[in-house]
Amino acid sequence: MAPQPLKGVRVLELARVLAGPWSGQLLADLGADVVKVERAGVGDDTRQWGPPFLTGADGGDLGAAYYHATNRGKRSIAVNFEDAEGQALVRRLAAHADVVIENFKVGGLVKYGLDHASLRADHPALIWCSITGFGQNGPYAPRPGYDFMIQGLGGVMSLTGDPQGEPVKAGIAIADLFTGMYATVAILAALQGRRDSGVGCHIDMALLDTQVAVLSNQAMNYLVSGENPQRVGNAHVNVAPYQVFPAQDGHFIIASGTDPQFAHICDVLGLSELAQDPRYRHNADRIRHREELAALLAARTATFARDDILARLTAAGVPVGPINRLNDVFADPQVIHRGLRMDLPHPGVAGGSVPGVRSPIVMDGEPVVARRASPELGADGDDVRADPNWGGTAG
Repeated sequence: MAPQPLKGVRVLELARVLAGPWSGQLLADLGADVVKVERAGVGDDTRQWGPPFLTGADGGDLGAAYYHATNRGKRSIAVNFEDAEGQALVRRLAAHADVVIENFKVGGLVKYGLDHASLRADHPALIWCSITGFGQNGPYAPRPGYDFMIQGLGGVMSLTGDPQGEPVKAGIAIADLFTGMYATVAILAALQGRRDSGVGCHIDMALLDTQVAVLSNQAMNYLVSGENPQRVGNAHVNVAPYQVFPAQDGHFIIASGTDPQFAHICDVLGLSELAQDPRYRHNADRIRHREELAALLAARTATFARDDILARLTAAGVPVGPINRLNDVFADPQVIHRGLRMDLPHPGVAGGSVPGVRSPIVMDGEPVVARRASPELGADGDDVRADPNWGGTAG
């Protein structure tokens, strides 16, 4: 049985696409009862974001893979926000929730009477987490926010890509995902704070805030030096050699972070003299002479088969690795051993289960992950309406 540290916590998710649902899924993995409220007849936008689509037992589709990547462990209820009955149901559910997660535009819930000020006035213990592109205030607050534009606006695209090519976004929606993670941290902190005060709070999460916050060392490099960091492709702006190198039959990664590791690289490649060369002896020297050093190392790594040089450098204690495609990732013995792929039972799916990737959290040797597949639209409406924990009258 997976640990459920949040068992008994009720979360009402009025969110769609990625950042909000990512937080809701993580809370479900941790044991919370997460009820996802979706628009009747439409559902979460990502149900249509395919192909690929999950195939149902009847041959039809059960929503895009994207949707199933971020809604594990939840119950779905379909609601018409435009009518009084739907609004009353959401109010009732919020009255029995510990946490509400929503990602409507700023002020978007006011017209339904379902905004945080209205609902928290009667339920001061409620923890309300709003997720928007730009936050609840400021000149950009009314604007819609999407991950791609936030990666550009928030600076990360100026740091990624080949220096001779165009700026490049990350291959996953990092602004959304990080915002979902930070939202979860904030919610957990608010739950802890409420234990002492008895009062909830309004959490204001913005994609742009998060993207700027996770610029990490690159932001500090700029703030300390006053100089814009330059794109360095697959190299590292602060450490060398820390990049992709060629082999006879492909490419691989060397991620050397110390002077002794650099010396080991030189020994394996038969270039021991480089470790004593004053141009390369220390990391700061190697950064100043990055390009010429990379050329010297690459000329030698290109003479080895990839798996051979990986084995030699690994044996010497150097951090190295292949550049895997996803079929390689899920066939990797460490990934298999850690059980990162999971298959959740679902009778409506062809094959009887929904594949997925488990939460990376492990407590006392047990993965912390919900064992319930992502729900079909409105599948749990009757159960949620009748659930006494959510204000219903079962039986």
